[in-house]
Amino acid sequence: MTPLRAIGWPWAGDPEDAAWRETISAHPGARPARVIEQHRSGYVVAEGPGEGLKAESPPEWQRASSYRKGGIAPEERAAVGDWVLLQGKKIVALLPRRTAIKRGAAGEHYKQQLIAANIDTVFVVCGLDADFNPRRIERYLVLIGGSGVQPIVVLTKADKAEAAMPGSIDMARAALAGVASQDVTVVAVNAKDRESVSALEPWLQEGHSVVLVGSSGAGKSTLTNTLLGIEKMKTNEVRESDSRGRHTTTHRALIPLPSGACLIDTPGMRELKPTGEEDVAENFSDIEALAEQCRFRDCRHAKEPGCAVRAAIEAGTLDAHRFGNYLKLRDEVAGAADKLANRLQQKSNERVQGKSLNKRLDEKYGRH
Repeated sequence: MTPLRAIGWPWAGDPEDAAWRETISAHPGARPARVIEQHRSGYVVAEGPGEGLKAESPPEWQRASSYRKGGIAPEERAAVGDWVLLQGKKIVALLPRRTAIKRGAAGEHYKQQLIAANIDTVFVVCGLDADFNPRRIERYLVLIGGSGVQPIVVLTKADKAEAAMPGSIDMARAALAGVASQDVTVVAVNAKDRESVSALEPWLQEGHSVVLVGSSGAGKSTLTNTLLGIEKMKTNEVRESDSRGRHTTTHRALIPLPSGACLIDTPGMRELKPTGEEDVAENFSDIEALAEQCRFRDCRHAKEPGCAVRAAIEAGTLDAHRFGNYLKLRDEVAGAADKLANRLQQKSNERVQGKSLNKRLDEKYGRH
């Protein structure tokens, strides 16, 4: 296994992607590396397994995200999982992303936050205790949908759940059966048992990259330690009252596994805001199909006569909570899409203003 392959290089040899080849040829002498940690002070990159090195980011990544000031938006800068080109210890280019998992950042102003880049699979980790929440899993699947990344729902603490209530795993699977319209695989494991987590091996092959997402206390760090075979990630006990844990993982980190795959553990996410780029209909195609059968095309599925959606809820063939979550997510995505459109227009205006300013300066000082 080559050093790059051991940290997730997606090809057995040279890049098959034309955009990657073009970027690499534009920087002769530069060498590829992967971002394994991202901190406020900068990046840690690696060219193979082992210790990474602190890398200096390009000037435009260090400036305010205004085109007039020569900066770029945060999501256009490298994130954990990105591949970059290095000259010495300086990052000189970002290789095009194959995939990206992101969410809307917390706060009133619209921003996107990259969770991880160049990922093949997302493990949506949820504990089979008070952490179990089909609606939150549904929200994760909406955020992941359309990214080109395969979601796998991983239910942890299966041993404790079965001991406390035999048949609880089957009940959880039944509760998740209608969570996503697409066929999403659900795997139940004891995150502390190596033999149990071997059920995840099909998605942990050489050259594959997996990111773990889920709330604090769900068992992400415990799962990471078991897959590694060593106690690398710190873990904390969860509160018995609500099964919530502290943020044992404080930053995203990419970790090579013995199998040749790479794993990215993430801090627990309390807020899962959409970016406005999600397709809610993709995850709720069953509801969309029912809506097509309503008597009125503009049916709001409230008290209108001939509403197929309300009829399905009353008949018990559609979960009322799932429908409520659909409405909530639909409105959130629509609101975020409006903010995204405004932001893109603002960025376009900044580019025009920046070009106009540069032209005036060129004319004033005779620059060419």
